[in-house]
Amino acid sequence: MTFPMPAPARKLRRALALSLGAAAMAALPACSPLRLIDGLVPTGTYGFQGGIAYAKEPRQRLDVYQPLPATLPEQGERPLVVFFYGGAWTTGDRASYRFLGEALASRGAVVVVPDYGLSPRHTYPVFVRDSALAVKWALDNAARLGADPKRVYVMGHSSGGYNAAMVALDERWLAEAGASPKQLAGWIGLAGPYDFLPIGDPDVRVAFHWPDTPRDSQPIAHAGAASPRTLLLAAAKDNLVYPEPNTLRMARTLRDAGVPVEVHLYDNLSHVTLMGAFARPIQWLGGPVLPPVIDFLGLPSVPSHKGAR
Repeated sequence: MTFPMPAPARKLRRALALSLGAAAMAALPACSPLRLIDGLVPTGTYGFQGGIAYAKEPRQRLDVYQPLPATLPEQGERPLVVFFYGGAWTTGDRASYRFLGEALASRGAVVVVPDYGLSPRHTYPVFVRDSALAVKWALDNAARLGADPKRVYVMGHSSGGYNAAMVALDERWLAEAGASPKQLAGWIGLAGPYDFLPIGDPDVRVAFHWPDTPRDSQPIAHAGAASPRTLLLAAAKDNLVYPEPNTLRMARTLRDAGVPVEVHLYDNLSHVTLMGAFARPIQWLGGPVLPPVIDFLGLPSVPSHKGAR
């Protein structure tokens, strides 16, 4: 499979225009789509701690979103989610994902959003090692943050979904950091690439040293009976990270190994809007992405919408 570059920003701008109106979009031509979303997200629905170091390098920093005291469940019983953003391992920053932190923290989860090393300066397996270090930090600090250390999840979108999968399925990386995938309550993959050799995209080739990419760099190579319970979401017609060789093949492999797996495919979402639909201003965009995640985390349910199957 060829893993292409991340979707152009104009695709998300088009989706946002449908919800916000063309006039509003035209008035903000210089804003990135994710920054625009964040500008519309409520600020009084969560607590925030930013720029926390989980290791020594400049990009080894994370932000924490915490439920307010009145948000169910009670402190100490809350799940903790470590979320890794996408960007083909070449772009992205934690500051652009306040909308995801708000969506989950306002419903009772503690959310950790780390930065990690990006290519071409940092190549495989640096970004996986960084992800494991961030998860180790979350495991060590869950109780202090008001979460249950036994309810720590990893979650990611696109290339961030790869990072989450590698931390959850390939025990080498958490073991190297001093932890284990057995400490995870589950993992959530949003349109992640889990089996993408051979590599065609030039930037991804650099990130994975193609053609010398090891087969064990693929998350599906590590799926087995010991894997954590799994939730997989994808756009049914995703033409960037194709569902069949990635989401659906991963689901079959885990199920064959006896791992509980839940899969949701969305007819009305794309690779990009699958992520954008978590934002409170446009959660109606095309599918109920938030309800299955909330249910998987064991939090009170939110209303569902049409669009998934």
